[in-house]
Amino acid sequence: MRSHLLRSFRILFSTLIFICFVLVFADFKSFIPTKYTNFLLFLQFVPSAIKFYNLQSIAVCGFLIVLLLTLVTGRTYCSFLCPLGIGQDLNSRIGGRIKKKFRRYGFKRPFTVLRYSLLAVTLIVTLIWGIYMITLLDPYSIFGRFMTFFAKPAIIYLNNLLSGLLGKFDIFTLSNIPFKGFPLIVYSIPAVFFLLVGGLSLTKGRLYCNMICPVGTLLGLLSKISLFRLKINETACTRCGRCSLRCKSSCIDFLKYDIDVTRCVDCFNCINSCQDNAVSYGFVNFKKKEPVRETDESKRKIIIGSLLLLLGVSRVGNGQDKPAPKPKKDSTVKETKTFPVCPPGGIGIESFIKNCTACSQCINACPNSVLQPAFKEYGIAGIMQPVMNYHKSFCTYNCTICTEICPTNALHPLVLEAKKLTQIGKAKFIKDNCIVKTEKTACGACSEACPTKAVHMIPYEGNLVIPEVTEDICIGCGHCEFACPTVPYKAIYVDGNPVHTAAKKPVEVQSDIKTPVEFPF
Repeated sequence: MRSHLLRSFRILFSTLIFICFVLVFADFKSFIPTKYTNFLLFLQFVPSAIKFYNLQSIAVCGFLIVLLLTLVTGRTYCSFLCPLGIGQDLNSRIGGRIKKKFRRYGFKRPFTVLRYSLLAVTLIVTLIWGIYMITLLDPYSIFGRFMTFFAKPAIIYLNNLLSGLLGKFDIFTLSNIPFKGFPLIVYSIPAVFFLLVGGLSLTKGRLYCNMICPVGTLLGLLSKISLFRLKINETACTRCGRCSLRCKSSCIDFLKYDIDVTRCVDCFNCINSCQDNAVSYGFVNFKKKEPVRETDESKRKIIIGSLLLLLGVSRVGNGQDKPAPKPKKDSTVKETKTFPVCPPGGIGIESFIKNCTACSQCINACPNSVLQPAFKEYGIAGIMQPVMNYHKSFCTYNCTICTEICPTNALHPLVLEAKKLTQIGKAKFIKDNCIVKTEKTACGACSEACPTKAVHMIPYEGNLVIPEVTEDICIGCGHCEFACPTVPYKAIYVDGNPVHTAAKKPVEVQSDIKTPVEFPF
């Protein structure tokens, strides 16, 4: 199913459940009968499991229904029935209103060891010493403590305030409700979890559910064999990354067409955000896929190029089959770089330096090794932070890996389409270094390598053509600089933008300039 009504139904249903729970806890006059409260509690996992253990009655087996629901539909409990989960969704939505970056989640690696260690410890402690630890981390109990210790007193205080104001006008619809409060020390645990869960959901979505909550971890394990799941159609998917940015569980690795079902809470945001209708929710085919032989020539060339780089052989990095012409003499004009080039998603050099902890995770993950640890490029404050080194390599046009794995958000997640239009620098051409001028030799390595065709060839002398740069559509990827054969100084290089800007979308126009027959590669 690709219907956008799935998300609308989830929002409507979960809103009704959340309102019911709020009313139950805010009911300071006991208007709501106990049987309705018990009906709501019937499907709360931990309370139902404990009650079943104590009474040994099938009449209180709501947790078994939740387990069965999970085996069929995945972790729908977390989005549809858990009041703390629904409250986190509401809080994360508020966070998105405060700061747009809070709404851009992006894929994050799972806290596998922490999640399963906490689940194991919780079960062991419960079996040996009792249920204290499980109730400490139980999502329903956390929600209940928040409502009891903070929300209900606030509602009573508001009621008493309105009661006093109306009483001055002889209106006695509301009566004053006495509230004695609790010892100050008992507020500590609810306050800690309020700050923890509230802070995480405000900025990181469902991180508490997928990092600490034992119920979420247990249901996530069962989701591995659920019959209905979210899935990505690899044929239709264009890897734009919108689904990943909207996933509040940060569980969609769109580069690998993979959804981590152990963390997915079936919020269906991904279905709504996918413009290619590539994400759907439905029955899983458990038959193993037959391996598909990749025959794409571009992939072959990338593999061959990577092997050549490992062997120390320089090669023009845009799928060219022959090496660039080797200069007969060294270039003489130094490159005058005003600013270094910081990675895409960094917004700008100042913002990037402020938020980067130099953990080197992006450097380690970069498939093209264009990210190198800085020494003096950013100054003292930026030592060991990643910087683009286009003499070593280039930034792959279709890659956003560094923006996806950054743990501190120094590199903000970018959908691929946005990354292709993010200008991190501009190419500058030094004609006096170019071998077309200095050696009267045909070349075009930079133009051939440029993915946006910001570098194009124009007539020079006779049959020779020489590069020219259109800065508006240049994104500063460094393909041209890496491809340029001149040493020690490049004839074309990228000067970084202190603040990243938006490049214009390149227009595909057939060039009047033809590559000469004797073009050397």
